[in-house]
Amino acid sequence: MKEEKSMIRTICLTALLLALAGPASAHPGHEASGFLHPFTGIDHLLAMVGVGMWAAFLAVRKPAAALLVPAAFVAMMAAGAAAGFAGIKLPIVEAVILGSVFVFGGLIMAAVRLPSAAAMAVAGLFAVFHGYAHALEAPASGAGTYILGFLAATTLLQAVGLGLGWAALRAVGDLGLRALGGVVVAGGALVLIAN
Repeated sequence: MKEEKSMIRTICLTALLLALAGPASAHPGHEASGFLHPFTGIDHLLAMVGVGMWAAFLAVRKPAAALLVPAAFVAMMAAGAAAGFAGIKLPIVEAVILGSVFVFGGLIMAAVRLPSAAAMAVAGLFAVFHGYAHALEAPASGAGTYILGFLAATTLLQAVGLGLGWAALRAVGDLGLRALGGVVVAGGALVLIAN
């Protein structure tokens, strides 16, 4: 019982911090570190944590989803970065990135369980745009290190989302995780309003 109360407190505190985080569409201060880039834009942060939470939800019925969905996101993010470095132009990048926050938060809130392949495709589609945006803001030199940095940070943020998702599911069931999906959507709304 004490452990469950602690988990609930942790979930509530995390949700509060995500909700109060200052919205940012610009990502200053990451020029030298790809690892910092996903942390400097609330849209990126919310989407990546959202992917992890949705994967935790999907893993209740299909345990492999806990690995497959985040891995698909990371792989397609690398592909999107490669497209950016190659000079390929993608349209409406910032809109798709912000849309990903609403989609992942909405999928969690609505308790949408897709087959693993479909979930991987959804995650991968949005990941291309996230990776592309990261590549466009990369420094002129050290692209390889920069890419590895933001892929590592993405993996970490997704692991945080998985942990939050599993804690919410264990402590209060689907309703707790769905509430965290609402926090992701609310964070997206803050970003939208601020822009």
